[in-house]
Amino acid sequence: MWLLPRTHFSSSSSSSSSSSSGSLCHALGIFSFLLFAVALFATPSAASRGDRLPEFKDCVQGCNERNCLYERTPLPLHLRILLWNCPSECDYACQRSVTTSRVANGQSIEQFHGKWPFKRLWGIQEPFSVLFSVLNGYVHYVGLKSLKRELPYSYPLYRYYRIFSIFGIFCWLWSTVFHMRDFVFTERMDYFAAGANVLYGLYLAPIRIFRLYKPTYARILRIWGMVCIAAYIAHVYFLLGVRWDYTYNMAANVVVGSITNILWTYWSVRHYTRLKSFWAAWPGLIVMWLIMAMSLELLDFPPIAGALDAHSLWHAATILPGLWWYKFLIVDARKDVGSVVPLQRLKA
Repeated sequence: MWLLPRTHFSSSSSSSSSSSSGSLCHALGIFSFLLFAVALFATPSAASRGDRLPEFKDCVQGCNERNCLYERTPLPLHLRILLWNCPSECDYACQRSVTTSRVANGQSIEQFHGKWPFKRLWGIQEPFSVLFSVLNGYVHYVGLKSLKRELPYSYPLYRYYRIFSIFGIFCWLWSTVFHMRDFVFTERMDYFAAGANVLYGLYLAPIRIFRLYKPTYARILRIWGMVCIAAYIAHVYFLLGVRWDYTYNMAANVVVGSITNILWTYWSVRHYTRLKSFWAAWPGLIVMWLIMAMSLELLDFPPIAGALDAHSLWHAATILPGLWWYKFLIVDARKDVGSVVPLQRLKA
């Protein structure tokens, strides 16, 4: 007989462009494989206050003894597909039971295993974060398509923008996977992919702002690329080889993102002052949007109705700026009087 009701277990172009594309996919494939490899060496995260609650410990122990030690109670197919098993199902059911009891008694909602006790949907641990991650990834997919449609292959920044889109898709893919099922491996891949995406944004900013793509800056561009690669390797090494530190990871991404934001704000102020055109202010406005949205990530609170928390709202807040950003990239390419590509060739 179950310690908890069984209802807890119910479903709740040219040949050169083709060659370039192949090389790009090959490089990103190697990058993905390396991230897979390093993530395998990760260690589990520290416990939360909810894990130490006596009622939670007793609940999990009793549930495991009744359902997992001898004759295991079968789980629905959709839960097994997402790698739920008897012990993890007991853990989830006890989180929900303890949380419901604490709320009824006027007590605070506690985190378990570093996360809030979400109500899952079809086995998905954080449905809203998954939904918004998918939409963010789709924004980059649509952006990549628009770049291919609107910009010629000969545009100097075209390949940099394409890589930006692919990094964005890669980042939000792993965000989706992680929020579907939180394992040590999926968490590490989410963090590493996000870090790579943020760092590539910093790599790209001076290439456009200071025109490092020009042949005269080839040596500087190579050095800048090596600095960014070295910084990323050092970042991953620290997290895996020295200490997995959530505070450090957050700080590193905030610092890198802030530098990128400062660079684009500088560009925006400089060009809007000179051109008096609204499109030139777009990067600065996008930066302001993201800074305000970032407060959602920093102001953590228990999920509303067990589903919508600050982190998922942060993901929701980055969808529209993504669409706006791709619009800016295309308009900027068309308006860029310093481009080596004639303006008429940039028209769709």
